[in-house]
Amino acid sequence: MIVLGEIVTLKENRDFRRLYAKGKSYPSAILVTYVMKNRCECVRIGITTGKKIGKAVLRNRSRRIIREAYRDLSDRIKPGYDLVFVARGKTPFVKSYDVLKSMKKELKDAGVLK
Repeated sequence: MIVLGEIVTLKENRDFRRLYAKGKSYPSAILVTYVMKNRCECVRIGITTGKKIGKAVLRNRSRRIIREAYRDLSDRIKPGYDLVFVARGKTPFVKSYDVLKSMKKELKDAGVLK
């Protein structure tokens, strides 16, 4: 677990695998969000971009716009959840506003937003 500013990130493979196996998923055309309760009073996030997204430039852009969208919503998320955001093929080609809109809808469906 690494803290970047106020964002606590997931880095361990076992944490990602646990969310994929036991977490609830909320898919959209731009993003897939996995949500699961954790035992601490913080929100931990992980971002995954696979090789299907494209080369390194596109994968890095995907991570940047997902991180920025999360930053805009971070103060409205209830504590005590692990979140994993998985980029899809469209993610590097859309604006961060579209990712924000998609993320907001998925987190609202999950009941994580205040």
